[in-house]
Amino acid sequence: MSKNIAAEVIYETPIEDQNIEIVERKGIGHPDSIADGIAEEISKALSKMYLDKHDRILHHNTDEVQIVGGQAKPEFGGGEILEPVYILLAGRATTDVNGKRLPYKSTALTTAEEYLKENCPHLNVDQGVMMDCRIGKGSVDLQDVYDTSRQNANDTSFGVSYAPLSETEKVSLEIERMINGPLKKDLHEIGQDIKVMSARREDRINITIAAALIDSLTPDADHYMSVIEELRERVLDHAHEFTDREINLMINTADNYENDIYYLTVTGLSMENGDDGSVGRGNRVNGLITPFRPMSLEAAAGKNPVTHIGKLYNIAAKEIAEEIYQEEKDGVHEVLVRLVSQIGQPITEPQVASIQLVVGEDEDHNVRKDNAEAIAEDHLENIFDLKDRILNDEITVF
Repeated sequence: MSKNIAAEVIYETPIEDQNIEIVERKGIGHPDSIADGIAEEISKALSKMYLDKHDRILHHNTDEVQIVGGQAKPEFGGGEILEPVYILLAGRATTDVNGKRLPYKSTALTTAEEYLKENCPHLNVDQGVMMDCRIGKGSVDLQDVYDTSRQNANDTSFGVSYAPLSETEKVSLEIERMINGPLKKDLHEIGQDIKVMSARREDRINITIAAALIDSLTPDADHYMSVIEELRERVLDHAHEFTDREINLMINTADNYENDIYYLTVTGLSMENGDDGSVGRGNRVNGLITPFRPMSLEAAAGKNPVTHIGKLYNIAAKEIAEEIYQEEKDGVHEVLVRLVSQIGQPITEPQVASIQLVVGEDEDHNVRKDNAEAIAEDHLENIFDLKDRILNDEITVF
């Protein structure tokens, strides 16, 4: 057992027993999520291109995508785009090998366009988006540290996660997945830009949803209001699958029907009209933003899947916490995991791997701590297996 892995028992009030909890979920069409998605898909595409041409993933980090919102004039029955969205693809990549140039820019641009077409079906990418690729060559020192034969961390950073999700967290996550998933078959008018904000006070959860409606599919105000009411009914039914707590649901609270104010869009995306986005400003690796829980501020999306701690340690922390909780859930209320790296050192050997078990006072602590440390060690020894799972779309990072 690595001396750097340390499990401890702590006595604190589990989140479910605390009076207040706040949870946010940014949907797939939120500009921050779009930035994350583009960055992550470019990293995957570059990784596959490097593997195809050189049998290894070369140095890259494409986690600096920026979105500058455009201008639109939505109207019932169909509006128009006045100014396109501007998307900057930035970061670092290996641009040539032995003097031979690699198609990193064309790979990045093509990947970004395909991602937008697949995930933003009402956005005319050719006319509504200006794409600019400024991905540059990585520094020599970082490329040396990145050498995959050495498998050393290329950053001094940390990863954080916990398990299990609370009821409020599950509700927030699953509501957005339902709206941007099966609900689309029935309510075509709802766009991809969905945000869910949940604020629980004791056993009452106030849920605020921002849902962009598509103007060309919404002929008038009455139709808009009927969609919102059906959305309300479907969300409430779905939410009660995950909690018995009282739910107070509010949708598009900035609307003012008397003054003809509606959350109407041309594309189903708020970035069409001034809403900007950046990688790392949205969901963490577990798909949520949770200010009442431990979180890392690292942007996981777009970081290389071989040695970048900002990605791998956050994923590993999540999976370690989940497995420990599944193994020990009869006596453990919560599991908190924090992993800290040191640049240039083996990624399998963190400076510190902290595991905190929130337990009842009558539990057998020593056995639980030993089991938790063994689970963490196993995940760290096999951390490079994450690479293939990431490239095969088996792991999401936002």
